[in-house]
Amino acid sequence: MKFPRLPLPRSLWARMLLLTLGVILLVQGATVATLSYHRQKFTREVAVELTATTLGTLRAALSQVPAAERADFVHQASNGEWRLWTRSLPAGTRMDRRRPPRHDHARGAPPPPPPFANDIRRNLRDFVEALNERLDDGTRVGLSRGPEPNLFVSLMPDPGDSETGRPPSEWLVIPLDRLSPPVSTPVIAFWAAGMGLLLLLAAAFSWHITRPLTRLAKAADQLALGQPQRVVPSGPTETRILGERFNAMLDALAESSAVRQTLLAGLPHDLKGPLSRMWLRIEMSSDPTFQEGMRKDVQDMQRMIDQFIGFVRGSDPGAYQLAPLALNDWLEEQVSSWETAGCDVRLRQQCRRPLELMADAHALSRLLDNLVTNALNHGAPPVEISLAEDDGHAVLTVDDHGGGISRERRAEALRPFSRLDDARTLTGSVGLGLALAGAIVKAHQGTLALQDAPSGGLRVEVRLPLRAGAAGPDAV
Repeated sequence: MKFPRLPLPRSLWARMLLLTLGVILLVQGATVATLSYHRQKFTREVAVELTATTLGTLRAALSQVPAAERADFVHQASNGEWRLWTRSLPAGTRMDRRRPPRHDHARGAPPPPPPFANDIRRNLRDFVEALNERLDDGTRVGLSRGPEPNLFVSLMPDPGDSETGRPPSEWLVIPLDRLSPPVSTPVIAFWAAGMGLLLLLAAAFSWHITRPLTRLAKAADQLALGQPQRVVPSGPTETRILGERFNAMLDALAESSAVRQTLLAGLPHDLKGPLSRMWLRIEMSSDPTFQEGMRKDVQDMQRMIDQFIGFVRGSDPGAYQLAPLALNDWLEEQVSSWETAGCDVRLRQQCRRPLELMADAHALSRLLDNLVTNALNHGAPPVEISLAEDDGHAVLTVDDHGGGISRERRAEALRPFSRLDDARTLTGSVGLGLALAGAIVKAHQGTLALQDAPSGGLRVEVRLPLRAGAAGPDAV
């Protein structure tokens, strides 16, 4: 069974912040629900019971006071805050007539809520209803509906109330303006400020955790571009260990690269001496067949050595000397050199607008020589070269008319020492041509891709960034 994928944010920082916010809201919701439950329980079990007992005691006390003195008694006993109505209930007063089943004669829908949303009467509705359900001696409690919040309590039941529905004739009026709502505006503002502060702390804490990971990701990108940079281990223990392991990996890669560079640079250099002696012995031999075979073998060996040396130079970023290069003129000179040598190499398409880039001319010459040589040796002539401009990049393509390379093996063809054709060992190739081309393009901040040529052969597309201010509309 597959569950739907949640639309979570991509970054770890945002996910941690979302998790913290969710936990805070859940905890706050559970806290509010728990407090509300206990508050209602307290209201029904304690406050309602005490209030009902108090009202019963008050009614019993007032029944012993003469009717003419009751108003003064209530006024003095409450320090002038309460008063007594000795006439019918005034207009604008709503009575909650809910009673136990044996006494309830109300009909119709329940009365609407008080008109003032922030009034204390809104919070006392449940209390009044619970109190009316608890009272069974004829005492009724109601809330006013006028602009002044008051609580009305019947003192002397009217014997005709059950028959005519008339309100009692004596009511104790208790002002509610001194009572504040359970949750006041300052409390809400304080709670919101606390939530905001917690979110800021959570955001800072999440950023402190994810910052080392972000730095490590950037360092990994720099490593992929051939520009390794060490990171400063920071943050929790896990991220510190990860940073230390990354730096150790950089050290191991640098040591391995140094060993490889030394090996590739030293071995061809050491082989030049024996090769020179072999050339001398070949010339001193009197057997033409032996001389021809040895010449071919030595030439293959020399070609391999040149490939090693070229790869070592191409993979060393410090070996490049970048300078402004007029690409159009340079390409015409390169193609002309191949044509002069008798090779079927053609400049099929040239960009009309002059293109200029920051490049090492000698390295680009090795790049083009490797691509053309690869096309002539492993493809089929003619080799067609084109130059165009696209989105601030010079696009150089080299097409041949051979069988091409299948898409499944193109990534393999770009790796060093990869030989897709076993017959390449007979031509002195060690599988460094395309790898060297890729290293040169990477050193110039460009990209190299293998594609299908229109003729059915292989197309090598090289994209190099133009010099700042030299890009313009493409004209072919």
